[in-house]
Amino acid sequence: MWTRWWLWPLVAVCTADFFRDEAERIMKDSPVIDGHNDLPWQLLGMFNNRLQDARANLTTLADTHTNIPKLRAGFVGGQFWSVYTPCDTQDRDAVRRTLEQMDVVHRMCQMYPETFLYVTSSAGIRQAFREGKVASLIGVEGGHSIDSSLGVLRALYQLGMRYLTLTHNCNTPWADNWLVDTGDGKPQSQGLSPFGQRVVKELNRLGVLIDLAHVSVATMKATLQLSRAPVIFSHSSAYSVCASRRNVPDDVLRLVKQTDSLVMVNFYNNYISCTNKANLSQVADHLDHIKEVAGARAVGFGGDFDGVPRVPEGLEDVSKYPDLIAELLRRNWTEAEVKGALANNLLRVFEAVEQASNPTQAPEEEPIPRDELGGSCRTYYGYPSGASSLHRQRGFLLASLAPLVLCLCLL
Repeated sequence: MWTRWWLWPLVAVCTADFFRDEAERIMKDSPVIDGHNDLPWQLLGMFNNRLQDARANLTTLADTHTNIPKLRAGFVGGQFWSVYTPCDTQDRDAVRRTLEQMDVVHRMCQMYPETFLYVTSSAGIRQAFREGKVASLIGVEGGHSIDSSLGVLRALYQLGMRYLTLTHNCNTPWADNWLVDTGDGKPQSQGLSPFGQRVVKELNRLGVLIDLAHVSVATMKATLQLSRAPVIFSHSSAYSVCASRRNVPDDVLRLVKQTDSLVMVNFYNNYISCTNKANLSQVADHLDHIKEVAGARAVGFGGDFDGVPRVPEGLEDVSKYPDLIAELLRRNWTEAEVKGALANNLLRVFEAVEQASNPTQAPEEEPIPRDELGGSCRTYYGYPSGASSLHRQRGFLLASLAPLVLCLCLL
């Protein structure tokens, strides 16, 4: 009897080692493509984008979730690097900030060519896999980065943008963000405005992945119904497991299944457990739920490393991916399902987006209506002269009233 009790811990250890070994075996052949990593934002905050600063060396970089040794240990073979600029840049310097962060990604790849391969296509990802490098793609996080301009959208595409998150934590003039669903924001577009629909169509035409992380449920549904290609949630989890409005509800998961789209699970504690603490097993619960509702083809990983202040116990940095894969194997995920979540699901969606693109089709040209734009520093060249004339008339009226106001104040 006592011999049996002594054996149980040994059996548990051997079983754990088996699943970890299996995870590594699978990942050597099919490394993980992660949908969202904010290392470029950390490089801005820590070094003001000065990558030649000795402290910014990505081989020895400390105090971040991500560096080159950790990427290698985690079998990360593809990474969408987040090009992020906060909502307070909207109607101000969002485009400039976006360009600077895109430049950081390009320079990372140039400085570490033995590790990173800058790519813009599904074929490029497969090439990076063959070369044993990290396929590095650009995801622009927040529709405010295009400043409500289809021309800017196309320019960002030419510079390498391969997904656009339609909103961040703020509405754009053409799409609503997730805080609308919490009551902390007011809906403006009821999902997508007519201009927002043109943005979606142009993204389809170009072959850019549409990312629905951070958007309202109405925006999710409107986009899923309109898009001619599958979409992604680059870093969102399951609402039924953790009732945060940043997560994806089951009715939307069913639309994800219908459209052959993809949810890449976010690891932020507050979106995993709805508390400040979470663990690896709870992340696996989200993956299980999405697989159950939307199917194994709908599951991916978007850890949000270096973009969140708290990550689960057992997933402290990007090196821990094999432990999560071992947990899925322990839960009887098949090897094919695991390979799908690691890379094949994202590759399938990306290829479908590329196939649905039509660069020879005439681009969307109709600009956003003048009265939907915000910002006091904006010029309005190209809009009907009536709008400019009205603007000048208002300025003249205010100037005329100024002496009268001054006189009244002196009385």
